[in-house]
Amino acid sequence: MAAKKYVCKVCGYVHEGKEAPSVCPLCKAAASEFEAVKEAKNGIDKNSDVYAVLYSAVVVVIVAFLLAGVSSALKPMQDANVELDKKKQILASLNERNLPDAAATYDALIVADPIVDAQGNVVAENGGFEVANDAVNEDNLPLYIAKIDGATKYILPMTGNGLWGGIWGYLAINDDCNTIYGVYFSHASETPGLGAEIAGDKFQGRFPGKKVYGENGEVGLSVMKKSTDADFHVDAVSGATITSNGVDAMLKLKLLPYYKYLNSLTKSVPASVVVPAEPVATDANVEPAATDAAQL
Repeated sequence: MAAKKYVCKVCGYVHEGKEAPSVCPLCKAAASEFEAVKEAKNGIDKNSDVYAVLYSAVVVVIVAFLLAGVSSALKPMQDANVELDKKKQILASLNERNLPDAAATYDALIVADPIVDAQGNVVAENGGFEVANDAVNEDNLPLYIAKIDGATKYILPMTGNGLWGGIWGYLAINDDCNTIYGVYFSHASETPGLGAEIAGDKFQGRFPGKKVYGENGEVGLSVMKKSTDADFHVDAVSGATITSNGVDAMLKLKLLPYYKYLNSLTKSVPASVVVPAEPVATDANVEPAATDAAQL
């Protein structure tokens, strides 16, 4: 056994040995007046509070670096999944759902994604897909142009608020720029069986064939319980008044800025349309018209 140190509490004498002396050689105090001296330990005391705090801090830093590394490694995959989900939602507004290869179908159907403004101007020929929802404004309006069986469809994105959280969707319009071809709606946290029904086929199936804009450019499309205007009216979800009102407000607010652009398309002659020239007489029996010189 290693020697220990014992100190006399009466006079301070320090004794080294296996045990305290029976009598202090200086003050003659009894062995009971001696106490063992605690040796300072080399290194960190793992039972101390300081060690616990330092250990916890080191573990937190290591875990944070690991999580940051994993997040960085998975980010490209996460971004790809978000992009694919967005393409599926856009295609759903074209009644293209449950596709085995949504990315390929999107590339085949979507021919352009321009950015326009509320004045009807084209801000950029492409790049609308990259516009985030919170970046959409009257000077930065993304839309998608699709070709289906030779017919053009215009898909407009929308965002709004339901009862418990955000709602969003896409509305596809036929090439007359006013008749709905299809829609897609989704939500963050609406009530199952009630407001969540906006994401169902039953509610979305009420939109095709309805009109969007009225004669004066206002958004006539409405979601309500009762209406006499069959061209614009869509029945609301039963028992989900606030969510239905949210969809109605979203349609009116988000579709209005696109009116001037869509209206300008109906006033222009498509590039594929060729205006025929005046017919030219080819019958050899028909005499050519007399010229001014001949008449003179």
